[in-house]
Amino acid sequence: MTRLTPIASLRAPLGGQQIELQQVDHPAGGISLLRTRIREGRRFTVFDVDPQTARDWGQALLRWAATQPSG
Repeated sequence: MTRLTPIASLRAPLGGQQIELQQVDHPAGGISLLRTRIREGRRFTVFDVDPQTARDWGQALLRWAATQPSG
């Protein structure tokens, strides 16, 4: 059975989307994946990414956030 480990749960303030991050481990082994699950009303968007994609995505988010005014 696939094991899901919660990492973070966030709520976007403007759209109210619920964002959940989970580690996905398959019983056969292999690499762990990062699952991003976004709920918008009754609609869900779910996708799994490998560690390198997660690093690249995280760095892109941090670069963008660093250019925005604090508030």
